[in-house]
Amino acid sequence: MEILLANPRGFCAGVDRAIAIVEAALAQFGRPIYVRHEIVHNRHVVDDLRAKGAVFVEDLSEVPSGATVVFSAHGVPQAVRREARARGLNVFDATCPLVTKVHVEVTKMRGQGFDVIMIGHEGHPEAEGTLGQAESGMHLVESVEQVARVQVPDPGKVAYVTQTTLSVDDAQLIVAALKARFPNIVGPKRDDICYATQNRQDAVKFMVPQCDVVIVVGSRNSSNSNRLREVAQQRNVPAYMVDSADDVQADWIAGKRRVGVTAGASAPELLVGEVITRLRALGAVNVRELKGIEEHVTFPMPKGLVGGRVADVPVQD
Repeated sequence: MEILLANPRGFCAGVDRAIAIVEAALAQFGRPIYVRHEIVHNRHVVDDLRAKGAVFVEDLSEVPSGATVVFSAHGVPQAVRREARARGLNVFDATCPLVTKVHVEVTKMRGQGFDVIMIGHEGHPEAEGTLGQAESGMHLVESVEQVARVQVPDPGKVAYVTQTTLSVDDAQLIVAALKARFPNIVGPKRDDICYATQNRQDAVKFMVPQCDVVIVVGSRNSSNSNRLREVAQQRNVPAYMVDSADDVQADWIAGKRRVGVTAGASAPELLVGEVITRLRALGAVNVRELKGIEEHVTFPMPKGLVGGRVADVPVQD
């Protein structure tokens, strides 16, 4: 049995930066450092930072006045920023710059009088953060079917944005439905789905025809990891998502010739290595890394925080 490794896989620049922000805050200010929501959607990463002194909360009311708090990579509504300022919290924003790009688009579109339709997953923190960039005129759609139910005051004054971690294929179908219903709809200058999400989905599409089964390393609440599993399944290849090597079941790979392995953008390479070790114990004799796009993107650390990479990458036209 051979293991094929998708390339690229695992950490993206936004996740790398978010984790570095929490670690730098701990080093600079000491424990505890409060983090609103899971910094990224990966159980291993969250548990590791918790052991180092990070305290994860869902509401700022859980953060003592004057404490240091980090906003997660998914972004936050404007109401949360206002509350943090009012309470005098020391804030470091780990929002992925590509999510911030979407927030800027929303603010600009609402300022021009557009109702904004967000393509995203209800309840996901990124969707909640983006919808919370404006107090009104925001609409969420998750499927083509929901497009028909959107009600706006002026059908000629509509714009759309997307969650950065969506399935590229699914998003295209919803955008097509929006354009059919609202012919004058305005979209972003560049796609909102981030480079890392698209690259990892493309890598799975390249890998799937060569595999009998695919294993995705990623946590259940990770949107981009779930999309990788769906990409494989939509191409009639069995796919499973695992938090760790312990989740890998022997019957998934019994009698298989090639097992594809990839990882969501919030899953560390350490976990991939452990999955490979588990697969070797189950009979894999060869590991082959596939060719793919090389990513060299880095984002700057917030002002006032020592440490971390400082190379800047433009995220807007």
